[in-house]
Parts: sequence; structure tokens; C-alpha cells
Amino acid sequence: MSDVQEAKHIIRAFYADLDAAPAEGAAEVMAKYCDSELLWRGFHPFDEIRGARAVGDKFWTPLRQSLTRMQRRMDIFFAAQNRFDDQGGVWVSSMGHLMGLFDQPWLGIAPTGKLAFLRYCAFHRVLDGKIVETAMYFDIPHLMVQAGLQPFPEQTAAQLVQPGPLTHDGLLYEAQPAEEGTKTLAAIEAMIGDLGQWDNPLPLEEELALTWHDDMIWWGPTGIGATYTIERYAKQHSGPFRAGFTERSKTNHICRMAEGHYGGFFGWPNFTAVPSGGFMGMPATGKAGEFRVIDIYRREGDKLAENWIFIDLLHFWKQQGVDILARTTGISGTGAGHAD
Repeated sequence: MSDVQEAKHIIRAFYADLDAAPAEGAAEVMAKYCDSELLWRGFHPFDEIRGARAVGDKFWTPLRQSLTRMQRRMDIFFAAQNRFDDQGGVWVSSMGHLMGLFDQPWLGIAPTGKLAFLRYCAFHRVLDGKIVETAMYFDIPHLMVQAGLQPFPEQTAAQLVQPGPLTHDGLLYEAQPAEEGTKTLAAIEAMIGDLGQWDNPLPLEEELALTWHDDMIWWGPTGIGATYTIERYAKQHSGPFRAGFTERSKTNHICRMAEGHYGGFFGWPNFTAVPSGGFMGMPATGKAGEFRVIDIYRREGDKLAENWIFIDLLHFWKQQGVDILARTTGISGTGAGHAD
């Protein structure tokens, strides 16, 4: 069995045990599958947590106590070697929703007693049979909206519970042809090269058409929303986003990889930029802000067709002096764990 397939088996077993364990047993499962010095990166207010048991105690147990009868509804699962790791480091990525009954408060968000979805995406680095590093990003504002809160002004695109791939083929449990992953990574890197620095001389829609299908779908985070077709993406996100920032830094990714028709990346942060006014209805601050982002892509032919995006907007606005979580819930402090 290849290192990539072995890593997939480890993560699938980890998920099965974690999801089946009682909420209070999360730390034990984490200790079984993860290195004791696990580095775990999550969205604000969790940020970095060190240690397998600490992640179980500070993140998983409180979440499972709040979203009871939790199910993992996974839409995408793939693994590959990180193109930035000279040692051939293997990462496994999964994306979907954690679904449960919102029965207890979480991060100051009042429960509804109703079905709720938490969008998530995770990248796990597997080494010598253990998970040694995780980036798990999750859309807390999306859960807030389901609970009847309005953390942000009206967004430019659509708010909805996001489906998985149009093709329903995102769970790559079996090994995929190597050439397909190579094509996907090439498409992602061409997109980054054309669009990632905002300096392409072409008009925006022509620029996008170099690497995206015309009927592209951009599944953005709550606060921005989802949008469909190059024209609407340019009008409802990409154009306003570029117009709202200056001094964008170069792109910096920790992991970038692809398998089959799927690929993605994450950074910590991916880039920084200075709000010049207009982003999400907020005024200019003149302060550089970090964008912690996961992007997951589906390739069709030689272009990109779908993109799921996770942006830590709570962290970004906290850097600008606005504590969205505290302001929206009316509770200062969340009880979330931070690294010691």
C-alpha cells in the first residue's frame, strides 16, 4: 500500500472512532491517532492549539456537547504529497459539514434545538502512522446565521447550506491516476499565477476565463456568500474584493496538493492586505489584516469548475478592532482554548 493510501486509511479510521465516541471521549481518540505534540490550527477564537488531548478537550468535546447526535457529512476526501515538502510529506484533506441538533450554547451562540450545519474543511499531515499537524477551518458565522444572528452586513452573494460537487465523485477513497492529480495541480497553480497577485493586465472577466469555466461556482463563506458564473463572481465577489483592498502581499501556502480531479491549499495566513474601504460594508482601517484561507477545487477538463472557500473572517475583523463574535452574541470571551 502506498503512503498516500495508508494515510487515507488512518484518517478514515480516526474519523470513524472520533465520530462514534462520546463527547467526553474526544481527547482519548485524539491521543490514539495523533502525535502528543500535534500542531492544530483552527479558526478564531481557537487559533493554534498544541497537543492531541488539548484539541479534544478545547474543541471537540465542547462542540459535540453543543451539536448533539453529530454526523459527519463528508463531500470531498483526497490525499497527496505536499508540493512544498521536499521530503514528500503526505497530507489528507476532507470537506463537508458537521451536522447535529444545536442543543447547548457554543462560543456564546444560543442553541436552537434544531438541526444545524457547521461547514468544515481539514488538512491532516500523516507521518509514521500518526497525525502530526492539522489545519481545520470552519465557518462559525454560517452557524450563527442558522441560529438567527446577523454577524455581518448584507453580503454580496448568496447565503445557503452548500452542497458538495456537482459530479458527486469527491470521495477519493481509492488511488487515482497520477496524471489526473498532476493536471489538477497545474490548473490550480495556473490560476494562482494568473490571478493570485491581482496584477494581470487583462479585464477581470477575461482574466478569470483563462483558468475557470464560464459556469464556475464559487462557494464562499458566510459574510461574502456563494456565486455562480464568471460574470456574477466578478460582480459579486472578486471585483468588490479587489476594490476593497490595497497592499496585498504575495501568496504563501503551507500545503498545496491535488489528487484526481480535486485539489486545494491552505496558509497561515495565505496573504495580508490593507482594507481601503467597502469590504463587507465595513470602513477602511489602514491596518494590514491576515487572511487564513482554505480553498478546495474541482477540475473539469483543463479548467476549474467549482471552488469551496473557508476564510477566517472573525480573525480578520478582530485584527481590525471589531470582535464580531462578542458583538453579535453579546458575550465577551468564548471559553475557547488557545495555545499555551
